[in-house]
Amino acid sequence: MARVEVNHDKYKNIRFDIQDESVILVDILETIPYEYIGKDIEVTIPTTEFTSVCPWSGLPDFAEIKITYIPNEKLIEMKSLKYYLTSYRNVGIYQEHATNRILEDLVRVCDPKWMKVEAVWNARGGLGTVVIAEYPRRELRQE
Repeated sequence: MARVEVNHDKYKNIRFDIQDESVILVDILETIPYEYIGKDIEVTIPTTEFTSVCPWSGLPDFAEIKITYIPNEKLIEMKSLKYYLTSYRNVGIYQEHATNRILEDLVRVCDPKWMKVEAVWNARGGLGTVVIAEYPRRELRQE
């Protein structure tokens, strides 16, 4: 059997450029008035196109994101949401932090009655991650 020589030193200094969270386009988020105030509906916005960057390796992290919320007086404007989510593309951020950050930013802009952000992160090294962030947290909701 042939012996394979492996030298992993060539990977030591490889680092892709990553940006910090200051480039996330929070100010681009817009809302539109919800005309049926008091009538609870559930809005779900799924996307399979979310990507950010692992802050350790600089390699891309891909996720399916599903945003579900019950509006109060405002709806999230979709074009602005697309630009906002796309702005994560080169940001070095942990998967759990990205999911929570999306929830916090969206809650701040649209003040929903309830919101949940679910992120199903693609597996790397055989391990996938599912992160669910909710507002208000389940234990704080009055049912």
